[in-house]
Amino acid sequence: MSSQEPHRKRGLRGFFQRLATSQAELEADELQQDLDRHGATPIASCGGRRRFCVTGTLRTVTLRPRGGAPALEAELYDGSDVIDLIWLGRRKIAGIEPGRMVLAEGLVSMQDGRKVMFNPRYELRPANGA
Repeated sequence: MSSQEPHRKRGLRGFFQRLATSQAELEADELQQDLDRHGATPIASCGGRRRFCVTGTLRTVTLRPRGGAPALEAELYDGSDVIDLIWLGRRKIAGIEPGRMVLAEGLVSMQDGRKVMFNPRYELRPANGA
């Protein structure tokens, strides 16, 4: 146990609690802690055609044409919800790949029941969240 992990319970009860926690829950908890470090808003709290700063892990990156033009789409997950980041007119962006940590800022809107951010400003983050 390091002093950097004060939130974890010690002892037998803490051990069994961590053992019973799924990997997805542990990853979601880590991503939620990353929000605080970077001053980002949880994706679950975003909406209403306002600008937000979000951070998380890219789950998928796909190329989908929109109106005959290329569009690079990436699904960002922060442990609370997902948002689609869409760069219009782009086929590829260096560093935008599944598993990459990203900080993105832009206008959040809804499209087909999903949160979307078009042409967001972004910052690639180190994988360890440092």
